[in-house]
Amino acid sequence: MKTIDLSKTVYELCTEDPRIIGIMKELGFEQITKQGMLQSAGRIMTIPKGARMRKIDLDEIVETFERHGYNVKK
Repeated sequence: MKTIDLSKTVYELCTEDPRIIGIMKELGFEQITKQGMLQSAGRIMTIPKGARMRKIDLDEIVETFERHGYNVKK
């Protein structure tokens, strides 16, 4: 089981494991797939910050990552 550390930036997480991009898109973070977004906003944005901005429940995010075989570190 892979571990995802929510204190890391989106850029760090997606660089370490590109599958995360698809999971984030599934959760409603469609902008992650736009060219340059990962390189710019992704370098400062964490998943919890993005969840607050997009009004997505963090528990839903954790459950989705767990369903995809991740252990979530908060």
